[in-house]
Parts: sequence; structure tokens; C-alpha cells
Amino acid sequence: MATSIESTDTRAPGLGKRTLGVPALVFMIIAASAPLTVVAGGVTSNYAVTGVLGIPLSFVVLGLVLLVFAVGYTAMSQHVQNAGAFYAYVARGLGKPTGIGAAWVALVSYNAMQIGIYGMFGFALADFLGTSLGLPVPWWVCALIGWAVVAILGVNKVDLSAKVLGIVVACEFLVVIVYDVLAFKVAPEGISTESLQPASLFTAGAGAALAFSIAAFMGFESGAIYGEEVKDPKNTPRRATLIAIGIIAVFYALSAWAMAVGEGHSAVIENSAAGPGLVFGFLAAHTPGWFVTLGNLLFITSLLAALIAFHNVVARYLFSLGREGVLPAAMAKTNPRTHAPVVGSLTQSALALLVLVVFAIAGAGADVMFPVFTLFTWLTNTGAFGLVMLMALTSFAVIGYFRSEPHGLGKWTTVVAPSIAGIALVVLFGAIVANFDVLIGLQGASVLGWLLPALVVAPGVLGLLWAFRLRSTQPAIYAGVGHGGDLADDEDVVQP
Repeated sequence: MATSIESTDTRAPGLGKRTLGVPALVFMIIAASAPLTVVAGGVTSNYAVTGVLGIPLSFVVLGLVLLVFAVGYTAMSQHVQNAGAFYAYVARGLGKPTGIGAAWVALVSYNAMQIGIYGMFGFALADFLGTSLGLPVPWWVCALIGWAVVAILGVNKVDLSAKVLGIVVACEFLVVIVYDVLAFKVAPEGISTESLQPASLFTAGAGAALAFSIAAFMGFESGAIYGEEVKDPKNTPRRATLIAIGIIAVFYALSAWAMAVGEGHSAVIENSAAGPGLVFGFLAAHTPGWFVTLGNLLFITSLLAALIAFHNVVARYLFSLGREGVLPAAMAKTNPRTHAPVVGSLTQSALALLVLVVFAIAGAGADVMFPVFTLFTWLTNTGAFGLVMLMALTSFAVIGYFRSEPHGLGKWTTVVAPSIAGIALVVLFGAIVANFDVLIGLQGASVLGWLLPALVVAPGVLGLLWAFRLRSTQPAIYAGVGHGGDLADDEDVVQP
């Protein structure tokens, strides 16, 4: 006779428990966003490439959309704690096949974000060593230095990463705040709110501007991924996510506005062609040399912080999928001392190393900006493409989940907010698709314009097919999809 599972001790060895509080998790979320990198590199690129003056307002608009998204997302995180957040939520709300497809999309997208950042990190560190210390070091050697640091931290306790990231993020904020204050003080054309006007954003380039700006928020959703490692799984991820979104939106909007004021609204788009040089050149003209050097170092550590944050996310996705049998069970192996997902971490490190070797060989003798124009630009925008698609799916998954398991929540949380967010994210996803050539720096149509998005979508299709195979050949594993290795919470799951 079949009987329901009653024990909750059926899990594979888990992740470390109750080590992260709200402040630590907020720092880890914001670290993935890389504040100094966004302001010095992302905001300047957005101004220069799109020619849109309303970049500050784009952060406000996206912040509001993501806060609405977070209403349902964080409500679901209170009831479904799983290190594979998007995967588990989609599986529970839209069905197991869609969930597995989403898991494979998430793995590709987060890996693309993480590995792509090595391109900018390698370039930035090589440039600093060359200009400041006179050491001509290839970019890929510098990238490997970062890779080694990330690999070591990845197999250690997550609170160690949190402490490192907390220090780095705090210093980044300090540098950007100094830049913002000086920009408002200089204000060659006065303190104008022109860049905050709706007419400055909603022009012909609005879709591209929003597509650029959404990348600055990537990583905000990672709070739910640490749901099994926080002190209060019911409240910590929700509070940290909402706080992080608010900080990111306000801070980036203020800094983008400061940039427009500091350069002058009539000149900021043209001057932004200098990229990070705009920010550091401005600081060089108004601060001591040591502060500029500190800013450059923090730009590098900002990228390192993002690498660590996204590495941790990938490792936990692999852990979650291994624990549930969707991927080989070895992926669920954790370090008995640190509780880190050691096999997942090492797997991500191995994949990153492979891609770095390929790009190092491909870029031999190429322009010094090769890792920025290719590895960084191609992969991070590909990752953002996949993550926005996953957020849209998750919004509708929230509706599906709470329809069958309402948990006593109101319509705003379970239907209205997820619907608004889902529709808005679908529109944003369309803008990314329409402007993808622009986002990856192409002047016209190219095979990369469809090949890179296909690298995200194809695994999703393969994931669906894999789910159907599991359903027919391994029904016990299929039954546990999206449940964190613990089938006790479902009345319809039975054990012989």
C-alpha cells in the first residue's frame, strides 16, 4: 500500500543554515549589481549608445516594475524555500516540465552573466597594472587571478563571501557618493531636472535605454536563492529583496542624474563616449590622486564582487538540481565543514576556466579592448536576456501557485501585482529582443544577434524534453521536481 511521506529528514546533505541576516543578504544582492561598475561603465554606455537623456528616469521606472514583481516573488519565497528559486517557482506554478526548462535557462543565463564579467575584470586589472605600475600583463592572466579568488571563496562558508562583499560594496558606495556630490557642486549648466522628465526617456530610443538599465538590477532576485541559508527564511529574503531593489533604483537614478548635471545636459551624451574614463577623469580633476587610484581599485573589486555573487548563485542552482535528481546527484555534494555546494562551485569554476581559455586563444594579438567588446558585452547581455525572460515566467508562475495554494493571501499579492509585473516584463523582454544588436555593440544585423539569444532559449527547449523523459523513465525523481528534495509538503506524493 502507498503511504504519504511523513518525515522531513529525506533531504540530501543541505547548505549551511541560519548564517545570513538581512544586512548580509542585502550586500550580497547589491554586490551582484556592482554599483561602481554600473555607474562608471553601465550608465555611461547607456547615454552614449542610446542617445537618450532620460537614463535616470529609466532606473525609477524599472525599480517600480521590480518592486511590483517582488510582491508576488517574495510572497512565494516565504512558502517555497529552494536554492533554485526561479526553477522551483516555475515548476510549482506552471508545471514541472516548464520548471526544468526554466532551470536550464537559468543555468545558462547566470553562467553567462558571471563568466562575461571576467572580460571586464581582466581588462580593468590589466589596464591598472599597466598604467599605474608599468606591468604589461595580458588581460587573461588578470582574469585568471580573479578566477582563482572566486574559486577559493566559492567552496568556503557563504558568510565569508558576505563579509568580503559587504566591505567592497560599502567602499563602492563611498566613491560614487563623492562623485555625485562633486557633480552637483560643479553643475556647469546648473542643477536641471531635464533628464528626469518623461519626455527625455520616452523617445525613439526608450526600449534600448530600458534594456540597458535592466542589466543594472540583475542579481536582485538572488535573495530567494539563499532561502535555505538565512536566519529567518520566512522574512529575511523578502525584506532583503525589497530593500535592495529600493536602494539600487534610487542610487542609480540619483547617480545617473548627477552625471547629467556634472557634465551638463547638452554634453553628457557626447562625453559619455569616454566610458568609465568620464567618471574617473572627473574625479581626477576634482579629487586628490590617491582617491582616483582608490576609485580605480574599487572598480576592479566591484567586478570581483559581482563575480563572487553570481558564482554563488550558479553553484546553488546546480546543488538544487542535483539534490532533486534533475542533474547528477553529485551536484548536491556539500563540504561537511563549510556546507558550501562544493561540486556545484567547482563545476562553475571549471566552465568559467574553459570559456576564458577559448577567448584568450581567440583574442591573441587582438585589440586591447577585445575582452570588453566580446566576452563582457556578448555574455552579460545574453545573461540579462535570459533572466528577464525568467522573471516574466515567474510572475505568471506566482499566479498559478497561489491559485492552488492561496495561503490566505489577498488578490493584490496573488493575482494583481504578478499580472502587472508579468505584462511589464514581457514588454521589456520584447524591447531587449528588438534592440539586442544594439546591446551587443553591432552596427547592423549579424548572426550573433540571433545566435546568442538562441544559446539561452535552446537549453530551455532541451529542458522541457528532459522533463518528459524523466516523467516516463524516472517518475519518482519527476515527482520531486521543485520541492527541494523534500516531498513531505505534498499530499499527492506517495512512497511505496
